[in-house]
Amino acid sequence: MTGQGVGLWLRRHGFTPQRPARRAYKQQPAAVRTWLDEDYPAIEARARAEGAAIAWVDQYGLRSDAAPPGRSWTPEGRTPVVRVAGKRLRVNVMSAVASRGASWFTVFTERFTATVFTGFLNHVARQADRKVYVIADRHPVHRSKAVRTWLETNAERIELHLMPGYSPELNPDELLNADLKRNVNASRARNVDRLAHETRRFLRRRQRQRVCCTDW
Repeated sequence: MTGQGVGLWLRRHGFTPQRPARRAYKQQPAAVRTWLDEDYPAIEARARAEGAAIAWVDQYGLRSDAAPPGRSWTPEGRTPVVRVAGKRLRVNVMSAVASRGASWFTVFTERFTATVFTGFLNHVARQADRKVYVIADRHPVHRSKAVRTWLETNAERIELHLMPGYSPELNPDELLNADLKRNVNASRARNVDRLAHETRRFLRRRQRQRVCCTDW
């Protein structure tokens, strides 16, 4: 059967061509199912009973050498040329999105550490003005002794819950990550300051489209 014939046969039986979702080999489906059916509903119920907010947190990097320059109009047969800095530039972002649309972020160039993480958590709790149930991935910083100690001291303000490993699709903040990388042309930035400026400007614009809060 030809490739076209296979396609026709598949369509006849209700199949359509779709872009597959990515799943890590190390992901444990049973742990994901338990999270969705038991763990998160319990967190949500506790937060509602306490009048607390739920915020999904993620950290990611924006690199100039890994970003496409975008698209441009040009006569057919000619490839457009975009002048770029030719340097490897990077900024890091930590962001949080709440269930009712509020969002917070910080843009930084240093390494992601427990100090950066707890400083951001402190900012989120202060801006939310109530207890926050934070949901994050299992990054080593999130599980570090320094973070655990900080959480014990700030238990009335912040409670951290970790998702199953290798499951970024569970975190809605990943959508903001993808949105940023699609819309900020990092490859065109001439220096780190400019890349950081464009990143902050984009994230502030997204904040205004939801519930406006402040960056840190």
